Amino acid sequence: MRAVAAASSGALLYVSFPPRQLWWVAPLAVALLILTLREQSLKAAAGYGYLAGLGFFLPLLPWVGEYVGAVPWLALATIEALAFAAFGAVAAIIGRVPGAPIWLACAWVAVEAARSRVPFGGFPWGRIAFGQADGPLLPLAALAGAPGLSFVTVLLGAAAAATAMAVWTRDIRAVAVPGCAAAVVGLLVWTPSQTVDPGEQTVTVAVVQGNVPRMGLEFNAQRRAVLDNHVQRTLELAADVRAGRVGQPTVVVWPENSSDIDPFTNPDAAAAIDRAARAIGVPILVGAVVARDDGRSRNTSVVWDPTTGPGQEHDKRQLVPFGEYLPLPGLMSRLSSYAGQAGNFVAGTGNGVVDLGGIRLAVATCYEVAFDDLITESVRAGAQLIAVPTNNATFGRTDMTYQQLAMSQVRAVEHNRAVVIAATSGVSAIVTPEGTVTQQTDLFTPDVLVADVPLHTTTTLATRLGAGWEIACTLAVLGALVVAFGGYRRAA
Repeated sequence: MRAVAAASSGALLYVSFPPRQLWWVAPLAVALLILTLREQSLKAAAGYGYLAGLGFFLPLLPWVGEYVGAVPWLALATIEALAFAAFGAVAAIIGRVPGAPIWLACAWVAVEAARSRVPFGGFPWGRIAFGQADGPLLPLAALAGAPGLSFVTVLLGAAAAATAMAVWTRDIRAVAVPGCAAAVVGLLVWTPSQTVDPGEQTVTVAVVQGNVPRMGLEFNAQRRAVLDNHVQRTLELAADVRAGRVGQPTVVVWPENSSDIDPFTNPDAAAAIDRAARAIGVPILVGAVVARDDGRSRNTSVVWDPTTGPGQEHDKRQLVPFGEYLPLPGLMSRLSSYAGQAGNFVAGTGNGVVDLGGIRLAVATCYEVAFDDLITESVRAGAQLIAVPTNNATFGRTDMTYQQLAMSQVRAVEHNRAVVIAATSGVSAIVTPEGTVTQQTDLFTPDVLVADVPLHTTTTLATRLGAGWEIACTLAVLGALVVAFGGYRRAA
């Protein structure tokens, strides 16, 4: 029975994630998991935690194997479920420490922090904060970032579990801690979280979604068709501007991989991008695959000026392991036949900020939007606007693109910056600094979004704290473990 409850808690947590807007299910899922772990041995709690992890990650991540088969999806889900096992083991130890709901919430944040960094750079996908983009807790991201949003969500669930047990055991005094926790959460939610920017400016941004061609073309023809689609949509946008149907944009953002043909070595590709930039008359951020002299590649975003051509570049800093590069190539090649399908990209450096038409733009390429430190570094370096160029065509019509959109909503609030998402095949979107999606495209449909967005320069508390909340939670958990072990020793 407990095994079913554990797996069900993970499945419930999955249901709270986009594209469903059932954010309120997450605390219930956490409460069910904590009740399942109650009074269990360390080994049993870890096992139940693992079942919850499988119940969550198996339905969350099928997009990983959309075009490469089920093995990578199942492997990733079973590995990531170990994080839930770790939480279960820690919960078994600290669950009886006074103030347990607080320490359990800290433990969840600490475990998420660990899996966001290891192995191979980590995998933050599925952090509980990313399921809260449409809920009333979202403003808390400006105070303590995604870790703080996870903390409060789990705290509510842990408080609900504690309240349920207090009622069951008729120990009314035990309701005090969860009641205080809920009161603190309510106070935080109603506390103004955004930093007022008295000198706010606005700019007009155009996001181009060129779409991808139907299957059937050979590889190089596919790549050229994608580039031509983005050029054609930009030319149509220029025609609409001249006709007065839309306003003149200040800048244009193309998606990741909008030019998989290297424009620095292929004159035809460069000429096509030049044509689009001259037609619209403003700089375009172009997602390109650029070859290096050593035979490896860069996944880069290039500022393409209508007069001077290519300028500043941002190379993707957080590459996808087993997708864009192969970790431990010697070992992995022997272990799996899938290893040979990995790319040969080199990670970039720098702070992720480029100057696009006078705008200090943070570029978070696709997978990078999931990582706290990358965007924090960019905003601290003066970014006024966040762009997320992405290529989701490989993942078909799965939930992946909506999960990624929710991450962008959290980032907008976390840093008080508007976010523009440019996807090759969708979903492209415009997100306000309050996390509201004002425009979005359909999947696999060519489209252009044009919007006036604010440029902010002040920073939120979350931006200034950085990883501070994760560090505080980790230290708190370590303290709770010390207290718990001390209690066991005295009892013995």
